[in-house]
Amino acid sequence: MAGMAILYTGCKKDEEINPGTQDREEEVDATKDDALADKLFSELTDITEEAMRGNEKSYKGMVLDTIFMGPCVTVTIDTLSFPFTITIDFGDVNCLCNDNKWRRGKIHVTHNGPFWQVGTVITTTLEDYYVNEHQVIGTKILTNQGLNTNNNPTWTVHVDGQVIKPDGGVITWVGDRMREWAHGHNTPFKWWDDVYMLTGSHNVVASNGSTLSATILQGLEIALNCYWIKSGVIELQHSDLPLIVLDYGPGTCDDDAVVIIDGTPYPIKL
Repeated sequence: MAGMAILYTGCKKDEEINPGTQDREEEVDATKDDALADKLFSELTDITEEAMRGNEKSYKGMVLDTIFMGPCVTVTIDTLSFPFTITIDFGDVNCLCNDNKWRRGKIHVTHNGPFWQVGTVITTTLEDYYVNEHQVIGTKILTNQGLNTNNNPTWTVHVDGQVIKPDGGVITWVGDRMREWAHGHNTPFKWWDDVYMLTGSHNVVASNGSTLSATILQGLEIALNCYWIKSGVIELQHSDLPLIVLDYGPGTCDDDAVVIIDGTPYPIKL
């Protein structure tokens, strides 16, 4: 019996150190959920900035082309006094946007001060908002931190939200980041050269119940001339399984990424 106990303990330990195929699949699926939620919450700010283009208080000069929105979107801006508000209404039925995603519902944004002023808080909330039948719920708060040592504008970002998938699965995503406007803020009439870098950390509970604690090891590159995260590396620690690395690639604009578990790569589509 003692020998069997030792054998059982050894096997159990090996299972913990070397998770099986099912565990790896769960980790990959959880990482996909994280990447999905990350993109959905990240693009809210890009959509808001696009909505402001035709307004006299726009962050950029007026540009007629749009990256995300399409002709079925209605933008209402009230800038008579602070806090001023922006409502981006995709309608009650699915609207095919310029990034080939279907959206419906509303994005509400409030500014308690001028966009460029240090300390200004920009709060985004959502009303029946769906992207490709994924309901996005929660709040995103940006706070202007002024210029960094690279003389680039920066904002702290806090997100507390959920994504409800079409199959009913729920992704819970909470994060705190720094958003740096790395390129393009000095070219007021060019939109496509804008690049943002994101650093920081977040926590996610995937739709399969996996809990991940994530830290950005290499800044996430968000370029407005690309619908995907172009580059960056995130380290994700599962609650009781091996470390995961999510690598978005070297900077090419595509929907390819790689999940690495124990040195083994698992290519995924974003």
